[in-house]
Amino acid sequence: MTKIKVGDTVRVIAGDTEKGKGQEGKVLKIDHEKGRVLVEGINKVTKHMKPSATNQTGGIVEKEAPIDISNVMYVDKKGNPTRIGFKVVDGKKVRFAKSTGDVID
Repeated sequence: MTKIKVGDTVRVIAGDTEKGKGQEGKVLKIDHEKGRVLVEGINKVTKHMKPSATNQTGGIVEKEAPIDISNVMYVDKKGNPTRIGFKVVDGKKVRFAKSTGDVID
């Protein structure tokens, strides 16, 4: 189980600056089997597409590529990257930011 969920804002903490190190974005998709995440606007790649029913013109398309989940870190409401922990509040397991102790969800 991963501590990052779809919709979280994350910062890229490792890798090449061209791939987005230091940039922030929203998590669009998580691949739990491979341990990779798709972050909005991060790690853009160009893909050559043939014309099809969905893409009439074809051509070169720019899209996000997945990056390893260990290379991203959750960003709290104040804009600081923080680790995530779990604790039980009122009988429910919730995530919390370890740096501030604030409950995330």
